[in-house]
Amino acid sequence: MYSKQYRKPSVREALKAAREELGADALVLSTDLVSVDGWRGWLGAREVQMTAAIDRKVSESRPLRAKRRQPDTDPIRHSLVARLVASGVDPMLADAVAKSVPDAECRGATIAGLRRALAALLGPLAAGDEDFARAEVFIGPPGVGKTTTIAKIAARERAGNGRALGMVAADGFRAGAVEQLRIYATIIGSPFKVARNAEELDKALSGSRQPLLVDTAGRSPNDPAVRELLQLLGKRRLVRTHLVMAADTSANSARRIFDAYEGARPDRLVITKIDEAESLNPLLAVLRERPLPVSFITAGQRVPEDLDRATPALLASAMLRELPLSQEAN
Repeated sequence: MYSKQYRKPSVREALKAAREELGADALVLSTDLVSVDGWRGWLGAREVQMTAAIDRKVSESRPLRAKRRQPDTDPIRHSLVARLVASGVDPMLADAVAKSVPDAECRGATIAGLRRALAALLGPLAAGDEDFARAEVFIGPPGVGKTTTIAKIAARERAGNGRALGMVAADGFRAGAVEQLRIYATIIGSPFKVARNAEELDKALSGSRQPLLVDTAGRSPNDPAVRELLQLLGKRRLVRTHLVMAADTSANSARRIFDAYEGARPDRLVITKIDEAESLNPLLAVLRERPLPVSFITAGQRVPEDLDRATPALLASAMLRELPLSQEAN
């Protein structure tokens, strides 16, 4: 019996390929859903892998021709993969990056060239430069830097574009967090409001003339008070929700956080404390499973310096552990 595997986008296409090569009598032994080869597989794309067989001898010319078409291992590209892995890049993604580098550039590839190739593959993970929604809401577990991130965004917008974004402390649990945001708002010159319940938040959203940055409590979205706020926001138009997560979050912890905040239906991910993480790979690996564009990256406590819009180049620099990110990504 001769058997062969076929990888296609669908079962129908895999079966068609098997019957075209092996004949109408081909038997399907198994079908599996597997990762697509290359960078699309690293980002979560899947395809069908079918094993088919035929109970007779087939022309050996086809298998031999297929074998000849398989290229030998390229030592130069293997070296590029090794360099990327040593810099902290996931092996599967490193292999995809190496394959994307043109032949003429392989031998003398610089780290800047590899960064550009890596950035090209990370494009789908970066939200890029977006205009502010009517309300930008920041959710996430305690201690990840939601309040500081909001202050950085407001200060950056005031300093760069002269626009004062409104700031809302929708945290009825921590008086310290409310006062911290109030102090930031006073220094930046941003309108500031406190919303300790859903009714007060509704009034703040209705009465504002500028985009609002909404800070929420670092509590489970299953908490009745938090759930009431999120339900209110879910009914409103032009609301964008950012899930905030520290860069050093393990893959298992990240999955638990995604599960906990799934009901809040986040639109974006903010990655904080890049400077405290050994590698961004565990967190980005989870984004392969649960795609969520990254909106902002922070790498320190300075306001507003240690914050940037997420771009493919910036994500590439973060994966290569190059700091400071803003300077290295240029």
